[in-house]
Amino acid sequence: MSQELNLQDIKEAAELIKDKIYRTPLIYNEFFSQLTGNKIFLKLENLQKTGAFKIRGNLNKIFHLSREEKSKGVIGASSGNHALGLALASSLVKIKSTVVMPETTPKNKIEKAKRYGAKVIIFGEGYDEAYAKTICLQKEIGAVLIPSFDDPRIIAGQGTIALEILEQISDVDTIIAPIGGGGLISGLLIAIKSMNSHIKVIGVQSEGAPSMYQSWKKGRICQLKNIKTIAEGVAVKRPGSLNFSIVNKLVDDIVTVKEDEITNTIGLFLKEAKIIVEGAGAVSLASLIYNKVKIKGEKVACIVSGGNIDWESLKEIIDGKLYYGTNGNRTCFY
Repeated sequence: MSQELNLQDIKEAAELIKDKIYRTPLIYNEFFSQLTGNKIFLKLENLQKTGAFKIRGNLNKIFHLSREEKSKGVIGASSGNHALGLALASSLVKIKSTVVMPETTPKNKIEKAKRYGAKVIIFGEGYDEAYAKTICLQKEIGAVLIPSFDDPRIIAGQGTIALEILEQISDVDTIIAPIGGGGLISGLLIAIKSMNSHIKVIGVQSEGAPSMYQSWKKGRICQLKNIKTIAEGVAVKRPGSLNFSIVNKLVDDIVTVKEDEITNTIGLFLKEAKIIVEGAGAVSLASLIYNKVKIKGEKVACIVSGGNIDWESLKEIIDGKLYYGTNGNRTCFY
């Protein structure tokens, strides 16, 4: 497959994976609409199989492996959701999988990966260390490396979300998505800008892990020395090269949100929408609630990328104990 992705690649991915994923709901929320001054629609990928969107790209990648490659099994690194997607996708196609997860991975994601059939190895303080370990293991065991985001098949699979959104609300004005390494937003950009270039696509990162934001601002790939965020699903020190090239060319805007803004939005999701989301799943809506994305009166689709928050973190948010704000000021909506 060429590195030059196009809309047809995404349409083919959608056809290939449609029988093994959920077509997730896109629901209107009155409370968030009134709060932000827009018509807010939530694309609930937290209700996807494994609780996150990642299975889309994993399935598309695995379906394109040769019989010989499948016989070797697959391996990948992940802070959580890629591991879950890879584990379940591999089980559905009946091949072996190994996932390397950093030490900061929530316990519930580790247990889920095991339950979905993967061999789990815990290594490193974050995604980048886990990925380096994965490269070494891949050479040892001969499994096929499945990247988390920097791969055309992965990007095409994630882009299938865009096709669903336009089928569900064709007159959407803006789509807001979280960014980690950039796989999700790259797929969205290729699909959306090919089908309707007037629709804005905006990316959101945690202020504690702004690798794509800084790279986009500087016009070159930047690698962060340190990252710290509750949104482990977007905690990446360096964006993917292919992803950056797509984002740099097509994205309308990238913004960042603070840690307390993420945790407050998780609380609001639970209180006002009765929806459980993880940190990465909350950043899109947080960008509107906290006026980082400055739009009014638009139809907006916020991608809720995942719901795999561990119980202890969720309990601390509910109890008001998990707080990352500055100067000790607590500004919770809930």
